[in-house]
Amino acid sequence: MKRVLLSMVLAAAPAVAAPIAITGATAHTARGEEVIRNATIIIDNGRITAIGAGLAIPAGATVIDAKGHPVTPGIVAVPSDLGLTEVGGVRETSDGSARTSPYSAALDMAAAINPGSLHFAIYRMAGVTRAAAVPDSGNAVFGGQGAVVSLAANGPTVTRPRAFQYVELGEAGARLAGGSRPAAYAQLIDLLDAAKRLAANPAASVGGDDSGSLVKRRDVEALLPVLSGAQSLMVHVERASDILEVLKLKGRYPALRPVLVGAREAWLVAAQIARAGVPVITHSLYDLPDDFEGLAASRNNVGHLQAAGVTVVLGPLGGVGGTTPVNLPGYAGNAVGQGTVPGGKGLTKGQALASITANPARVLGLADTGTLEVGKRADIVLWDGDPLELMSSPVAVWIDGAAQPMTSRQTLLAQRYKALGRIDLPLQYPR
Repeated sequence: MKRVLLSMVLAAAPAVAAPIAITGATAHTARGEEVIRNATIIIDNGRITAIGAGLAIPAGATVIDAKGHPVTPGIVAVPSDLGLTEVGGVRETSDGSARTSPYSAALDMAAAINPGSLHFAIYRMAGVTRAAAVPDSGNAVFGGQGAVVSLAANGPTVTRPRAFQYVELGEAGARLAGGSRPAAYAQLIDLLDAAKRLAANPAASVGGDDSGSLVKRRDVEALLPVLSGAQSLMVHVERASDILEVLKLKGRYPALRPVLVGAREAWLVAAQIARAGVPVITHSLYDLPDDFEGLAASRNNVGHLQAAGVTVVLGPLGGVGGTTPVNLPGYAGNAVGQGTVPGGKGLTKGQALASITANPARVLGLADTGTLEVGKRADIVLWDGDPLELMSSPVAVWIDGAAQPMTSRQTLLAQRYKALGRIDLPLQYPR
């Protein structure tokens, strides 16, 4: 067997080595509160083939000694603009929103994903192994079809195109549809009903693709997988009453699989969300009534939803912490901390870890990732401390069993300039 130092893992080329044995790990599996101490994780052909304490190491395996440090599944970031936006303030670098396009639901984000985006390396170094590239709505409530991407430095980037459809309701949807919530719901129902007619009769006339047509046939065709349940429908809503309207859609379209995004007032209707079996992607730090649809925002939101039996996903949704997935472990840690506040309702550590690993994987239909168990993809992160603590960082990341480079443009620039003498610095610096 070949033993390697952790420093060698950091410099490892992104190639699949088979088999690999990570030994001496504290494995947080994201399966309830399960923690396996002194665990050995065997990786072969990109999959976890064994996990447990006291396992035999396969002959010829490369052994990584975790030295008791935590090991978790890779983080799954939902939503994100990874590969779609490079610089938020520069419109030319953003393909997430088509403000003047005649199409909406038909837009396919997979066509625009840029594997060369500098954000891939930054997020990967933070432990993110998969992400959902989610569009913004442009000129209609429908934003288009999002994609699931891998952050692996090698291999395919888009692993599931057209994975879900995105819809903007609430205040933002009202603005897009003409100024009111009824207009937004009318636009939503108009296209879904057209798709229902098309599903019943493929020869049906449901609109054209000319600029004057309110219903574009290509948009309607793109919604057929949503009606059949093949695609989930991510719906951004915040207000409790808007959430209830979304839940009613399941009665009108039985196979519909809505996913609530934002949902700051979801705790007010947690029981109804749980009965409908609808997941919620939200934020652990929402607590300010910064607009009218979030007047009941509460940091107890995720705790109430979890207690009601709702599948909770923590996402980088803006506001406190911004939209970078780098902060997801911190959001999960804050959800744990909320439970220690007098009167607070939070998550356990196992639930918090699942909210950024197992749960988003489940919502995206990624049945073979999100947890540490036999048969799952070897998307694994080795940390230098408690993964839910702000001061902890990944020291090694594997995606599909391949060790990933732990460098980014920032680290390369730091290495380039940190050893410069004063005389080598640009003229702007004092000497």
